Amino acid sequence: MAGARRHRRRSPLWLLALILVAAITALAVAGCGGGDDEAADTSGGSAEVNQDVSGSISALGIWAGAEQKSFQAVIDKFNETYPNVSVKYRTAGDNLPTVLGTAVQGGNPPDVAFIAQPATIQEFAKQGDAKPLDFAKDAVVTNLGQSVADTATFDGKLYGILFKAANKSLGWYNTQVFEDAGVDPPATYEDLGKVADTIKASGVAPYSIAGADGWTLTDLFENIYLRTAGPQKYDQLARHEIPWTDPTVVDALTKMKTVIGTSGDIAGGARGALQLTNPQAVQQLFTNPPKAGMYLEADFVQTNINDETKAQPGDYGVFTFPSVDGSAPAVVGAGDFGVLFKDTPGGQAFMTFLTTPEAAQAWASRGGFISPNKNLDASVYPDDTIRQIATDLAEAETFRFDLSDLTPPAFGATVGGGEWKILQDYLANPGDPKATAQQLEQAASRSD
Repeated sequence: MAGARRHRRRSPLWLLALILVAAITALAVAGCGGGDDEAADTSGGSAEVNQDVSGSISALGIWAGAEQKSFQAVIDKFNETYPNVSVKYRTAGDNLPTVLGTAVQGGNPPDVAFIAQPATIQEFAKQGDAKPLDFAKDAVVTNLGQSVADTATFDGKLYGILFKAANKSLGWYNTQVFEDAGVDPPATYEDLGKVADTIKASGVAPYSIAGADGWTLTDLFENIYLRTAGPQKYDQLARHEIPWTDPTVVDALTKMKTVIGTSGDIAGGARGALQLTNPQAVQQLFTNPPKAGMYLEADFVQTNINDETKAQPGDYGVFTFPSVDGSAPAVVGAGDFGVLFKDTPGGQAFMTFLTTPEAAQAWASRGGFISPNKNLDASVYPDDTIRQIATDLAEAETFRFDLSDLTPPAFGATVGGGEWKILQDYLANPGDPKATAQQLEQAASRSD
């Protein structure tokens, strides 16, 4: 009764009666405990302490430094409900694929690993190393959405839970450049072209492009393709069930010319863009005077701005990648999936916890994190920019993982080869979308 509001003074007899009622109630509740109804609760959403599930589980991921401390906050939150499950996290950094592969081959995998490539998860699933997550499927669909669940579903079974996500469907801009040109962030792809023309007329190149990093060009293509061809074709292209010469690919490459088709729209021209890495492309927005007005890339650009420029909050803004021909809200993303390698009650409890808003909040409130969780209160994010980015991701009607990460690395993730090199060549000479599509199909066929 300490927290109750006291409207009037209680009599001693009334207080004695209240104490007796409370004591009887407590005994009744205690008498209900200890039975089969206290079997392992892996819903993850209950605040009640579960003493029945116990043991030690190991987790392996790439997170180190500040990120490792933030993940420890997630573990600490889990332990509020499951105090008898010890979660021991170890970082493998960028060597995670090698470290994990060696551990699996040696018969001593971690209980849980966080993997960024769905194709890698699929391979572990085919080998029988990754365990299906049937126990968590309903929670994943409810909290993260069917599109996210589909990303790590193979042969009808769920094998991964997307926990820490990335939103690659964004545009970043210098607010002063936009104000000077008298333009607002574009909502449609047609508006994007008009905004670019107006910025160019004001004396600033509309676009900064990191052409030296071929993956930035794949991100641009994927955003256009998802919005023009739709999610079903996107999936078919990722699995190479349709050729890269399909008319939908040619159409997306043609629309891509809105951004890369005019060298004068690009800071430094196409040749200069091919020398720029992602951090350098970000910096071009905030030189004095600015060399470019906007840059189409992922949420990590905010970190580049904060760490590598003098721009302050208010000097930059972010907009959602524009709708193309009336396309519904969609996000091309990436991120780290929790994958279970040892099927134990503790492992099941921890994996299911990862689907909950409570797990996401434990890291989101600390910054440097966005979640696809649709039931996470966006107010927990530390600033308006990351809040908008995370809301776009959580509320998107369609989520699709980075297409180049879904294809064989020889095609989708090779420096100086495959899709990266072909799109760099297209940036240098965007005259013939059909010829570029043919080159993509030849490279994709060689990597199958």
